Amino acid sequence: MLVIVGVLTLGLTVMAARLKIGIPYQNSTLIGDVAKASVGHGLFAAFQLTTALLLLSAASSSFQAGPGLLKALARTKHSDGETFGILNHRLGVINKYYTPYISVILFLIISALICVAVNASDQKLVLFYAVAVYMSFLIGLLAMARFSWVEKKYTSLILNVIGAIVVGFTLIVNLARIDPIASIAAALAISLLLYCLWVRAGRPLGISQAITARESRMSQTNRTKL
Repeated sequence: MLVIVGVLTLGLTVMAARLKIGIPYQNSTLIGDVAKASVGHGLFAAFQLTTALLLLSAASSSFQAGPGLLKALARTKHSDGETFGILNHRLGVINKYYTPYISVILFLIISALICVAVNASDQKLVLFYAVAVYMSFLIGLLAMARFSWVEKKYTSLILNVIGAIVVGFTLIVNLARIDPIASIAAALAISLLLYCLWVRAGRPLGISQAITARESRMSQTNRTKL
């Protein structure tokens, strides 16, 4: 992943330099200007369409991961009567396609509010999005580094530490813009809220069992209806 990102970044830099592309205008991007200079105005529409499809795919992934997380954290009872989860049980309600539709609606409302707050400006959104993504990468790499240390897999440990340093540096550079600090604050606030709910619920474990139990009950209900 580090090699791929590095090649893409350096490749775009070289293309921008050769095509004499400077700082993009307010309603444009560096990649957009490079694409327009490379393929011309005729094929630039195809580039925009491809970009729109890519962003739509990314949004689809988010609407799977976000509601899926809420579903995993929703309270549910196991077959032995033990309760798992920390969020309201309604967030885990699923339809016959195993879609937590209430969580999807909640995620849609939150996304719409964020878009309205930044006037649907992708250049503003990407500043906050980048910080949130790099925070996730950093925490994941640190967790993998700790796992590698415990398992005494030192090659993986070195790679994870190097990756954490690179991602941490990129995160610091992004935070220098000041505004994306709001992403850090929001992530910390959400984490604190989830932690408090987890403590309030008695520090329950077994999220994977909760998901299995919920889907098992859903399957039994569908079989009964049939």
